[in-house]
Amino acid sequence: MTRVLRSPAMATSSLAPPEVPMELHTGNRDRLITALRAHLSATASPPRGLALLQGGEEQTRHCTDHLELFRQESYFAYLFGVREPGFYGAIDIASGQSILFAPRLPPDYAVWMGEIKPLSHFKDRYKVDLVFYVDEIVQVLQDRFSEHGKPLLFLLYGKSADSGNYSKPASFEGIEKFETDLGTLHPILTECRVIKSEMELALIQYANDVSSEAHIEVMRQAKPGMKEYQLESIFLHHSYRHGACRHCSYTCICATGENSSILHYGHTAAPNDRTLNDGDMALMDMGAEYNFYGSDITCSYPINGKFNSNQTIVYNAVLKAHNAVISHMQPGVKWIDMHKLAEQTILESLKKEKIIHGDIADMMARRLGAVFMPHGLGHLLGIDTHDPGGYPEGLERPNEPGLSSLRTIRELKEGMVITVEPGCYFIDALLRPARDDPISSKFFNWEEIEKYKSFGGVRIESDLYVTGQGCKNLTNCPREIWEIEAVMAGAPWPPHAAATKAENGLPKA
Repeated sequence: MTRVLRSPAMATSSLAPPEVPMELHTGNRDRLITALRAHLSATASPPRGLALLQGGEEQTRHCTDHLELFRQESYFAYLFGVREPGFYGAIDIASGQSILFAPRLPPDYAVWMGEIKPLSHFKDRYKVDLVFYVDEIVQVLQDRFSEHGKPLLFLLYGKSADSGNYSKPASFEGIEKFETDLGTLHPILTECRVIKSEMELALIQYANDVSSEAHIEVMRQAKPGMKEYQLESIFLHHSYRHGACRHCSYTCICATGENSSILHYGHTAAPNDRTLNDGDMALMDMGAEYNFYGSDITCSYPINGKFNSNQTIVYNAVLKAHNAVISHMQPGVKWIDMHKLAEQTILESLKKEKIIHGDIADMMARRLGAVFMPHGLGHLLGIDTHDPGGYPEGLERPNEPGLSSLRTIRELKEGMVITVEPGCYFIDALLRPARDDPISSKFFNWEEIEKYKSFGGVRIESDLYVTGQGCKNLTNCPREIWEIEAVMAGAPWPPHAAATKAENGLPKA
């Protein structure tokens, strides 16, 4: 294959990191109080008690004194927006009054870590009603909320459908002096997080703007001979330097060649360290985070900037599925149906190219779409990459291949943000069992599939906001093959940027 030489221009950016209004978090608290009151009313329970959450704690690296970069616990971040570790937060259900409890710092903190802020600083910054020290939590709650006997504390405890881990309920010395409830808060607060407010959406949009721009910068600079980790570093640098995004939503996946068929490549045992070869397909799955809210974007393209015939076939199959799902998204649509639509669309494209043969309905019945796309179509997105709420009470995860990997099977609702990320991969660990199965094997053209043995895979991922009539794509990356090839050759993105530059008397590229 002919190597395409590209000389990347100096990175530029139109990003302007926005101020984050604390009204975002006061609004989140208001939604929780409304939902808790409705629940208590429906169960004929008195509207009393406090929702009490414990924020995250700083962690050292194993037994050393090296402090890892702190990132707030997500439920606590959602309600209070507090960046610092060691806090507790409470909300009185009856009055809606919000209280923060700050750690009492030792005097030498000022020497090593900076100014010790007064309690008034946190009250003003985080727009809460009251602030006390953590060591005053028992006295404050008893003094102010014991008119009906022992104060009732609704603690956060529940299982994540994605990790299987449980959220940590608040704990402090003297908690036995209170009545506690471990079952009410988690499902109600989780459901609050499913529907995004306009202010939340604005931050998710900004994280998408940063990530889209950073992906394009990676696309422009990628070339044979580089290392995968160099592509990761370009993304991280652009996101932080231009977008003020110190955190990523997740560990970057910078996979090329056969690595692009490893769904969660990039972890410590596979650290984005392969050399990029001419003819490789790249799968770049990276998302920046801003003020807790994240993005999750995947771009796939050839390292040398030109799609060959096999790359075109697989890429267009995935793009067609990506676009088909987006065109069908609207409130009331079942996400499992969208997953099946993506599978069917990919299978139809592969059949057209004689990679598989036979009846598509029969393939779907045997769940052969999962051979090429073993992961779910997408997931809720917000403060966490895999935002909670995918399986509320009453919804059970399917157990069929592919469907068992779905992170939600909910009906879409206006206000949800969800990723659309179909993929097509040639994974030996899945193809071998299909070949050994006498029934499944007949659907595959094994001679053709052999040509894709070292291909890897393609994934295209965008972040979608469900509107009243359909959906809005928050991601702005080149998707069509001609767009990708043009951008990798130096064309401006978005395309109208060329006209804008010309009007201002600036060069187009």
